Amino acid sequence: MFNSFLGFDLVQSKDQRKKQKKEDSPFAWRTFKVLLGVIVGLVVWLLPSTAFGIENLTVVEQRVIALFCFATIMWITEGIPSWATSVAIIVILLFVASDNCLSFFNGKDNPQFGTLISYKKIMACFADPIIMLFIGGFILAMAATKSGLDLKLAKALLKPFGTKSEMVLLGFIIVTGLFSMFLSNTATAAMMLTFLTPVLRSLPTNGKGRMALAMAIPVGANLGGIATPIGTPPNAIALKFLNDSMGMNIGFGDWMLLMLPFTLVLLFIAWVIIKTFFPFTQKTIELKIDANHEQKLKSWQEITVYVTFALTVLLWMTDKWSGVNSNVVAMLPVGVFCATGIINKYDLSEINWSVLWMVAGGFALGVALQDTGLAGHLVDSIPFNEWSPVLMIIGSGLICYLLANFISHTATANLLVPILGAAGMAAAQNLESLGGVPTLLIGVALGSSLAMILPISTPPNALAHSTGFIEQKDMARIGIIMGVIGLALGYTLLVFAGKWNMF
Repeated sequence: MFNSFLGFDLVQSKDQRKKQKKEDSPFAWRTFKVLLGVIVGLVVWLLPSTAFGIENLTVVEQRVIALFCFATIMWITEGIPSWATSVAIIVILLFVASDNCLSFFNGKDNPQFGTLISYKKIMACFADPIIMLFIGGFILAMAATKSGLDLKLAKALLKPFGTKSEMVLLGFIIVTGLFSMFLSNTATAAMMLTFLTPVLRSLPTNGKGRMALAMAIPVGANLGGIATPIGTPPNAIALKFLNDSMGMNIGFGDWMLLMLPFTLVLLFIAWVIIKTFFPFTQKTIELKIDANHEQKLKSWQEITVYVTFALTVLLWMTDKWSGVNSNVVAMLPVGVFCATGIINKYDLSEINWSVLWMVAGGFALGVALQDTGLAGHLVDSIPFNEWSPVLMIIGSGLICYLLANFISHTATANLLVPILGAAGMAAAQNLESLGGVPTLLIGVALGSSLAMILPISTPPNALAHSTGFIEQKDMARIGIIMGVIGLALGYTLLVFAGKWNMF
């Protein structure tokens, strides 16, 4: 999130409230959370290897299990910030499990010691191509804001929906979803709530129209992220495993070809549900968006932003035809905007690095699981081939959905994708009838995006709840309904896509 973004004050206010809440919580309770993670990690580290029931478990693999347990507790309890947990994972791996670790932890003479991880591969997680893809997305969004392109697009896209209240509601849901495909969900929600503020004040207090419009923003932002690989981090995490570990070569355009229509269907369903639960008493709404805010760029720079934005999106959607993958395309706006001065060093400091570092920590855990051989040993110790494919796929989706409602969506994907990926590859033959491993892993990303039953579930939920127009029970009701419908339709689509080799 960056200072120049319209609606930044909303995010800043939310963050300050969250920070204050943490500071007001008893120090002993915060300390307990951290100690719990550390103690559990140490206990797992020091247990005899026979206690795990995993044949041929090595010392290095046991260290990775201990670190995984520590990370899980930290991500769930937020004893320390989630991004800090990810950074800690990478640092600890470097010092205790890499081929450049402290000599004290290097027991290579022990036949049961196992394989150390390349320190270069661990550190490379900070600059993985997927991380570059997100940086390109952030830079593109930042330039769109500085040029006023975001406001102009919003005004143009909302205009066709007219003044009928229910159509204005549909407009906000669709436009929020479209922006969320390429901008962060938080930034999108903040911007759209800023547009919405004067409209909310103009509606009568005795109706439910204000609740409907306020609810439209987080629902649109959460669902919109499903449509593209950069829409939300869980998409990128699942895509990385499928492409890197399984060699599937799923491109940006491939993802959108399948998930964009699905997202639009979900957005339409959300509109029907919201207007049914929260009917308008005022039948028309005069929508006014001031797009004449102060511009920070010269006219030639604005044109450069427009052309680069269009070209980048076009290349993303046609990556299979152009021969340039989406990660490389993401560097186009970075190079153009930095070279022309549209993005300067001060802008770069405002990139949401905490999100990038959090994703990197998950990648590092995945590297550790694969390179130490732990993933293979876990798979060998659990009879996945004897499990029902329906149980594996639906069970993993429900677990992901439930977990992501209480902890970060990115943390949920970081925890589940490496384990489920290894399990899915071991049971690939059983899963063929339900679309294979892509159904399993994309289902995790889908379950994360659909998790929105509480104000704490996602930043867009928290922002919308802070308006005071939405009660937690109403958010839970809409969230549960959209979760059930979304998972049912999503898995049906993924099974169909798998059978027809659409990935």
